[in-house]
Amino acid sequence: MNGSIFGKMFSISTWGESHGNAIGVVVNGCPAGIKLSDKDVQIALDRRKPGASPYTTKRQEDDLVEILSGIFEGYTTGTPIAMLIRNTNQRSGDYDRESYRPGHADYTYDLKYGFRDYRGGGRASGRETAARVAGGAVAQKFLAELGVAVSAYTFSISDVAVSEIDFSIRNALNMPDMKAFEQASKLVENAMQAGDSLGGEICCVITDIPPGVGEPVFDKLEAVLSHGVMSIGGIKGIEFGSGFSAAKMKGSEHNDSFFMKNGKIAKRTNNAGGMYGGISDGSPVSFRVAVKPTPSISQTQQSVNNKGEDIELNIRGRHDPLIVPRAVVVVEAMAALAVADLVLQSVSSKIDNIKKILLQ
Repeated sequence: MNGSIFGKMFSISTWGESHGNAIGVVVNGCPAGIKLSDKDVQIALDRRKPGASPYTTKRQEDDLVEILSGIFEGYTTGTPIAMLIRNTNQRSGDYDRESYRPGHADYTYDLKYGFRDYRGGGRASGRETAARVAGGAVAQKFLAELGVAVSAYTFSISDVAVSEIDFSIRNALNMPDMKAFEQASKLVENAMQAGDSLGGEICCVITDIPPGVGEPVFDKLEAVLSHGVMSIGGIKGIEFGSGFSAAKMKGSEHNDSFFMKNGKIAKRTNNAGGMYGGISDGSPVSFRVAVKPTPSISQTQQSVNNKGEDIELNIRGRHDPLIVPRAVVVVEAMAALAVADLVLQSVSSKIDNIKKILLQ
């Protein structure tokens, strides 16, 4: 299977299936000398793991990470960092090898490979994202050395969106607005009672990213971020800065005016989302993604099986009524990996940079 590697200079390769013995990731290109431990990665995994709130799947996984290589005496060595997360709570009997579940990759996997691991979706399962989160935790540690922070939150659930944001607020939906959380919670509970699911939006902000990150043609900052984030299962759209509302604006409204502030160039607005021509301008990079409703619902659905017969399908198993809250940390992970990769690439953009590194 191709397509399991993301990144060029700072890259990850994930492996494993939802109901296999384990899943994992190999991180390549992480510089040596960064302090890193199991705990650093575990903190991120605990934010994603199932069974942590009333609004997630009842599958219970500890998601305990084992760092197998690339660390010596608490620091990265510059060699590949291999990490393993064992699967311990599978129920493979809940899945039917013959039926095609609406909204899932069952049908397309059979078309492409002629064979698939039907247990929990195999590689197409959201379980695979735990490996991304582990890799993203390493990227976050690298970026922290440069003062760069990547932070995401639930912007909306269905048609309930946050308004008065307070990042000190903690709740099961990852919404930094208690009023919005209370309204959204009722929507989620109603959907669960009806055997249905919901979608929503996630907002991500990258702060203190150095100017000059991103390449001007195919590897634009927004292009690489889009590649990473859109590769997450369930993400159906992405917008940067003013996003799709830019289509309704005039140039005089959308252009970010420059001005001098304390001897430096600043912007009065950030409609561009922190980049021009695919290159970071030093202001916060912001984007928002749309997350579809979880396709596994308990209502009876119309489908077909691999014999070409029309069927009525009742999906069994333990599934999230919405994936938005757990996807927040996955979005952070892919954003961090994208930026880490482009940061390393940007180092070689000037001969002066290379001289500073090699001739000091």
